[in-house]
Amino acid sequence: MPAGSILVADDDAAIRTVLNQALSRAGYEVRSTSNAATLWRWISQGDGDLVITDVVMPDENAFDLLPRIKKLRPDLPVLIMSAQNTFMTAIRASERGAYEYLPKPFDLKELIAIVGRALSEPKERAPSAVKSEDFDQIPLVGRSPAMQEIYRMLARLMQTDLTVMISGESGTGKELVARALHDYGKRRTGPFVAVNMAAIPRDLIESELFGHEKGAFTGANARSAGRFEQAEGGTLFLDEIGDMPMEAQTRLLRVLQQGEYSTVGGRTPIKTDVRIIAASNKDLRILIQQGLFREDLFFRLNVVPLRLPPLRERLEDVPDLIRHFLVVVSREGLPLKQIDQAALERLKRYRWPGNVRELENLARRLAALYPQETITTAVVEAELAQPATLPAAEEPRADEGLAAAVEHHLAAYFASCGEQLPPPGLYHRILREIEYPLLTVTLAATRGNQIRAADLLGLNRNTLRKKIRDLDIQVFRTSG
Repeated sequence: MPAGSILVADDDAAIRTVLNQALSRAGYEVRSTSNAATLWRWISQGDGDLVITDVVMPDENAFDLLPRIKKLRPDLPVLIMSAQNTFMTAIRASERGAYEYLPKPFDLKELIAIVGRALSEPKERAPSAVKSEDFDQIPLVGRSPAMQEIYRMLARLMQTDLTVMISGESGTGKELVARALHDYGKRRTGPFVAVNMAAIPRDLIESELFGHEKGAFTGANARSAGRFEQAEGGTLFLDEIGDMPMEAQTRLLRVLQQGEYSTVGGRTPIKTDVRIIAASNKDLRILIQQGLFREDLFFRLNVVPLRLPPLRERLEDVPDLIRHFLVVVSREGLPLKQIDQAALERLKRYRWPGNVRELENLARRLAALYPQETITTAVVEAELAQPATLPAAEEPRADEGLAAAVEHHLAAYFASCGEQLPPPGLYHRILREIEYPLLTVTLAATRGNQIRAADLLGLNRNTLRKKIRDLDIQVFRTSG
C-alpha cells in the first residue's frame, strides 16, 4: 500500500527522474509533469496528498499558483524547489503558504524526511502579514547550504514571537539577522531597538534597559525611558548578552517569565509587549559553568537557537558578498568597482578571521583607494597581505599593531599606483620611519587632497605641505 500520493512538477526531466526514483523507493506513488497547467488540473481533481514543484515553469510561476492551491485545498502541503537560492525566495515561499522551501541542489534524504513529516502532520501555514514586494533591499546574501538553512529557519520564524538566540563569531551578521526577523515579521511596524551589553558600563545596564525614575540614583535628575519602553510593540535586540551582569540577568528573567518589569527606583510593575532576540559571540554554556550566566535565563532565551556560520565555512558565498558590498558602498558615494574572476578566486582562498564585516571593510577600501574600475588579483593580494605571525601566547604591543596596519595599507597603496610591492623587512623599517608611510597612506586615502589629509592627521595645512616637501613624497591625484 503506497505511503501517499505525490505530485511533482519541474520542467527539468533529470530532476523529475531523480525525484520519481527516490520517492518511489521510499514507498510513495508519484506522478510528474513538466508544466503548471497539468499540475493544477491534477490538484483541481483532488489528486495527490502532497505537491513538490519548481518555482519557474514554462507556463506559470509557482508563486502565482500557490495562492490558488491554498484556496482550493488549504490542507495540501506544497514543497517549493528553487535554484534562485536567496533569502527573498524563502520569504516568498513562506508568505504564500508553502509547507517548506528546498534550495537546488537539494539533499534527497532531507527531502524524503520533509515529505514524511508533511504527510504525517499536515498543517496550514498562517499567511504572512508582510509582502516581500514592500522591500527593495535584500538583507542577507549567500547561496551556500549553510545560508539556505538560515533562510529557511528565518522564514519559519517571521510570523512568530518566539525568543531567538543567535550565536556566532564577531562579524558574522548577528544584528543583520535580528533586523531581518523584525523587518519581515509581524512586528515590523513597531520599533527595532538594539543594545550592546558590552558597550554599556555594568552599573548602568539596568537603568539602560528598564529606565529609571527621578532621584533613583545620583545624577538621575529626570525620569528616563529604558530600552524596553522604547521597544514597546516591537523587537528588542540584546547583543553580547554574555556580558550582562548577574543583577540585570535576574531582572531580565522576570521580564521573560512574567511579561513585566520595574524601572530603577520605581515600584509599579510595567507590562511589556516586546519580542526578545539575543545574541552572543561567547559560548553561554561555558559561562554557565563558570557561574557568570544564569542557566534558567539561558533556557528562556534559547527557545530557538540560530547559529550563524563564520565566513570560512561558506567561502562559496564570497563572490556574491563582495559584489553586493561594492554596490552598497557605491550607493554611499564611492565609485562602483568591478572585480575580475581571478581576484574572486583569491578572495575565496582567504580565511576571513573578521568574517563578513572584514569583507565589507575590504569592499570600502577597494572602492575608496584604487583608481582602476576593475579590481585585479594584484590589488587583492596586496590587501590580504598578512603581518608576521606572533607567538600564540604573546599579545601584540600597540606600536606593533600600528606598524602592521601601516604596512598593510602601504602595500595596498604601492599596488594601486602600479609600483612594485615593497621589499621584505618593511615592518621594521616602518617602526623606524613611521611618518613617511603614514603621510603617504593618508594622502592616498584622500586622493591627494591635502586639506582633507591635514584635517585627518590633525596638522596645519602648511605643516603638511612642508613635510611632503621635506620627505619628498609624491602626491598622486586621481579623478572620480
